[in-house]
Amino acid sequence: MLTLIHAPQSRSSRIVWLLEEIGAEYEIRYVSIRRWDGTGAPDENNPHPHKQVPALLHKGALIWESAAVVQYLTDLHPECSLGRAPGHPERGAYLSWLAYYAGVIEPTALAHVTGATINNPAQARLYSEMCGHVIDVLSRQAYLLGATMSAADLLLASALQWMRKILPESEVVDRYIRVVTDRPALVRASEIDSKPNGFHD
Repeated sequence: MLTLIHAPQSRSSRIVWLLEEIGAEYEIRYVSIRRWDGTGAPDENNPHPHKQVPALLHKGALIWESAAVVQYLTDLHPECSLGRAPGHPERGAYLSWLAYYAGVIEPTALAHVTGATINNPAQARLYSEMCGHVIDVLSRQAYLLGATMSAADLLLASALQWMRKILPESEVVDRYIRVVTDRPALVRASEIDSKPNGFHD
């Protein structure tokens, strides 16, 4: 059984969405986390090294960080249309976008949103290059990998849902968000994401 370590309305919400897309059997362990606004607190019941989310438990193994959890789950369920199994012609691009999201998109976007790029030309350049690359790709094709959606799109679209301003105003980006998030699995995940009775962050 898969056990998702989850805090409502957090980065682990995207993993609930992915689990619903996959149709996996799973359970949720709700935990509290320290939030960006200073509310909340670490939960001793959370096995994540920094008491954050997401984290996934499976057969005694702990997998943490969104990109790693996404790859683990899609590899575990090769029949899922959102993954690209070893040997698939888009496998390399899939892994590259997962790594690019974790190593470039999210860090540079957060630097921009928090104002860290204002007095740091190098960070500002990286953010600008990232935006240009993502928008250029989405101007030429419907999804990051081409004609069909992958879990890399789920990662990016979930971040854009949470904070649209991580990318510049663009009809290309707005259309992309609408297309990727118009899925029954996300509707189910949004209901599951809500705090269970008696849970307090």
